[in-house]
Amino acid sequence: MIAIVDYGCGNLYSLQCSLNFLNLETVVTNDPEIIKSADKIILPGVGAFGDAVKLLNNSGLAEVVKKEAAKGKYILGICLGMQLLFEKSFEYGEHTGLGLIKGEVCPLSDDIKSDIKIPHMGWNSLCINDITDPIFKYTKNGDYVYYVHSFYAKNCDEALLAYSDYEVTVPGLVKNKNVYGAQFHPEKSGDVGLNLLKAFAELEDN
Repeated sequence: MIAIVDYGCGNLYSLQCSLNFLNLETVVTNDPEIIKSADKIILPGVGAFGDAVKLLNNSGLAEVVKKEAAKGKYILGICLGMQLLFEKSFEYGEHTGLGLIKGEVCPLSDDIKSDIKIPHMGWNSLCINDITDPIFKYTKNGDYVYYVHSFYAKNCDEALLAYSDYEVTVPGLVKNKNVYGAQFHPEKSGDVGLNLLKAFAELEDN
C-alpha cells in the first residue's frame, strides 16, 4: 500500500487517480500510524515552501516522514514535495527543509538571464544520468515530462538522477538512497509519468 501524505498542501486527486489507474492500492491520509504501516510514501505538494514545511512540522508529519526514511522505506516527493526533501529553501525568505537530500531550493529568476518564461511550465525532455536506477525501469533518455515551478534545486549533484535544460540545469529527478524526488509532475506526464509511478511502486524493499 502507498500512503499519499495529506498535510493540507497537495494536489491529491489527480495523483491518486493515476495510481488507481495502475491498480495500485493507495490511501490519502494524515494519520501517522497509517503512514508508518504503508509500504511506500508519496509526499506531494503545491504552493509555497514556507507554508508547506510549517504545516508538515505543526502536524508532526515531518518527523514521521524522516523516521520512515531512516528505516529505509521508499519515499517519493513530487514538485513542492520534492523541494521539501532538501536542506533549505530560499523561496521568499529562508526556510529549513526535511534535510533528506543535500542541496537547497532557489529562484529560477536569480539564474535565468534571458526573457525565457518563468515559471517553467510545460513539457521538457529528461536527460538521464543513471539509466540503471530501477526508477527508470520503464523510462528512456529523452522522454518528456511536465513541469510547473518557479524554484529549483541547486548544489545537489550527488543526488542528480535526471535533469532538464531550461537555460539552467533543472534537476528533474533526485535520489538519496531510498528517498526520491521528482520536480516534474508524474501524474500530469502521460504514459511517461505513469511508467515512473509504476516503477516506484515496484521498487524492492531495502
